Amino acid sequence: MNFDSGRGKSVAEDGEFTEKDPSGRYGRYDEILGRGAFKTVYKAFDEVDGIEVAWNQVNIEDVLQSPDQLERLYSEVYLLKSLKHENIIKFYNSWVDDKNKTINMITELFTSGSLRQYRKKHKNVDMKAIKNWARQILRGLHYLHSHCPPIIHRDLKCDNIFVNGNNGEVKIGDLGLAIVMQQPTARSVIGNNSNFSTT
Repeated sequence: MNFDSGRGKSVAEDGEFTEKDPSGRYGRYDEILGRGAFKTVYKAFDEVDGIEVAWNQVNIEDVLQSPDQLERLYSEVYLLKSLKHENIIKFYNSWVDDKNKTINMITELFTSGSLRQYRKKHKNVDMKAIKNWARQILRGLHYLHSHCPPIIHRDLKCDNIFVNGNNGEVKIGDLGLAIVMQQPTARSVIGNNSNFSTT
C-alpha cells in the first residue's frame, strides 16, 4: 500500500483517485495489486455498483514492440468480453487512453490474489478445500471447452487462478494465450481496435 508522506494515510484510505476512466464510473487508486512483464494491476473502485475492482493497465509503447504481446492482449479482451461463468474472471470494461498511451481493462478484484500466492501464505490446507478448488477449476474449464467453438486456455497454472479467500471462490483468469478451436485447425483469437472498447 502506498502512503502519502504528508498525512500518513494510504492513498486508497483517502479515497483519492489517481485517474478515472472516460465514463467517470471507475476510479484508479495508486495501490498496485500485481505486476507482469507488460501489465500492471491496480486497485480501483466502481462508483456505480459501489464495489472494488481491478484496473489492468498496459503501456501501449511496451506492447507495440512485441506483436505477440499485443495479440495476446487483444485475445484476452476479446475472450473476456464474451465469457460469462461463475468460475471465469468477470470482465467489466476496456478502453484505449491515447493521451497517456495506455490500454486499460476493468475486471473483478480478487481479495487473496493468485492461488500460488494464497498457498504460499496458507501452508496447511485440508484435502476438502483442495477438492473444492479443483471442482471450481474443472467447472471453469468445462465451460471453456464446451464453448462453441471450444476455448483452450493454454497457460493454466496457479499464477492464473485467482482466489477470494473469504468464501473459497476460485476463478480462472489470464486468458491471453487462449485459442479458440476452429475445425479442422486451431487459430489464435485476435481482436481489432474497433472491438477493443466496450463503451
